[in-house]
Amino acid sequence: MNPSTLLARVAVDELARCGVRDVVLCPGSRNAPLSLALDTADTEGGLRLHVRIDERGAGFLALGLALRSGLPVAVVCTSGTAVANLHPAVLEAAHAGVPLLLLTADRPADLVGTGASQTVAQRGIFGGALRLEGVLSAEGTRPEAWRATVVRAVAAARGTLSNDPGPVQLDVPLREPLLPPPGDDGAFPPGRPAGRPWSEVHTARVTLPPLRLDPSLPTLVVAGDGAEGRDAPADVPVVAEPSSTLWGSAVRTGPWLLGAALSGAAPELLPRQLVVLGRPTLHRAVQRALADERIRVFAVPPAARPWWNDTQGSVVQVGSLPPSPWGDKAFAARWRQADAAVQRALDDGLDADPVGAMRLARELVRAVPTGGLLVVGPSSPIRDVALAAAPRPDLTVLSNRGVAGIDGVVSTAVGAALAHDAPAVALLGDVTLLHDAGGLLAGPREPRPDLTIVVANDDGGSVFTLLEQGAPEHARSFERVFGTPHGTDLAALCAAYRVGHRRLTDLAQLPGALGRPGLHVVEVPVDRAARRTGHTALRARIEEAARVAGQVGVR
Repeated sequence: MNPSTLLARVAVDELARCGVRDVVLCPGSRNAPLSLALDTADTEGGLRLHVRIDERGAGFLALGLALRSGLPVAVVCTSGTAVANLHPAVLEAAHAGVPLLLLTADRPADLVGTGASQTVAQRGIFGGALRLEGVLSAEGTRPEAWRATVVRAVAAARGTLSNDPGPVQLDVPLREPLLPPPGDDGAFPPGRPAGRPWSEVHTARVTLPPLRLDPSLPTLVVAGDGAEGRDAPADVPVVAEPSSTLWGSAVRTGPWLLGAALSGAAPELLPRQLVVLGRPTLHRAVQRALADERIRVFAVPPAARPWWNDTQGSVVQVGSLPPSPWGDKAFAARWRQADAAVQRALDDGLDADPVGAMRLARELVRAVPTGGLLVVGPSSPIRDVALAAAPRPDLTVLSNRGVAGIDGVVSTAVGAALAHDAPAVALLGDVTLLHDAGGLLAGPREPRPDLTIVVANDDGGSVFTLLEQGAPEHARSFERVFGTPHGTDLAALCAAYRVGHRRLTDLAQLPGALGRPGLHVVEVPVDRAARRTGHTALRARIEEAARVAGQVGVR
């Protein structure tokens, strides 16, 4: 048996022993030994193989699988620019702490820098984004060493010893011959008995002392991506982003109420202690609160990460949540009362917009079946869910919040749906869908998700209408350089990929469009032109409701 074939079989066997259940493969010549070994393992039930023709989408498919399952997922590609196409997914995994394992085939070291075809210098190609960068070479090493290298790579991706999960790359130089010889029986040196990994690696645990909070002060919890736990602290209001584990028990109108408190519309809602869980990135009101000198800021690091959120440089202490109860109960009662009033104002404002993007977000979250998965795209959709929808503890909500780009979101949603054992739904903008339209493509033998992708189609980038560049003085340039209308026929696009498509103009039909088997796109046209003025009017309505509720609450 040639060394390249032997290494591939041993490496794939050890991946399965280390708990890798899904591997995404892109076709190529140099990675042929790994491709054949993976196909055999898939046939024998050792792991599940997903084949994709585009490395960028493959990286995000793996990221979605890992994001939902919590398990490391491997991506295998050939040499050359194929490796570089994984970079966006690597950056997202690095910043979100997602266990991703890259096995990137390579030419032998003596061919790098010689002008050999499809050959680039892979070492350092991902900069500082990797948790571990190694080489898995068939030359001059033994099968035992290959297994040990795979164990080390999987442990690094998991963050087993570092409490810092993320992407890992193994550069795999393979020399010809790349295919097994005629008559090959498929044998390779066995691993440990009973399917155990070559080395058992025990998980390190880091326990921080509890924060020293003043229980008499008005206290607010802000929970972002990576927040630990699902239960909100007793008698403390929580403002949580949808991808936070605490979103299901958060104050629905929390972002609006915090904004009203900071603006002076509802000063009785202003916290004096702010506890930051995970990594909040969505709301400007939260960032203003973190920088407000009237508020003492405490931080709890994201789950299994060795750093804490401190974008404003205002954190006075880092630790774990103290035992309940803590916080000012009267302050929590004022927040509950204001939330009830502002919810009515919010829903009245949304009901006045028949098919607006925020109303779509509210109705979609209501309609997702119990136990379902909701993957939310960046920019407007995740903010619309955060500002309009009622939190639901019976849903799993995921979003790419590591670097919050629109790269690969369709592929992420497909991967997450494949790792979920109930129907899945995704809410994306039209530009996000178009940016990763290739994520709709899968061959006839590939595992298929039960996923409905709901697309809020406003023919461009509506998120910019709410930013400074959306102001009237920039109207001349806005449409071309920010709005970017495209006029794409989404029905024709879906037909090209053989994906079901349905166009809805009545949100009452939305529940019936969800939960069907297979992959489907539901297009909902929304109005981008009125988004800025509508948002301004809605904010004014809410701030007035918060002001009135506050006056009643302090009497």
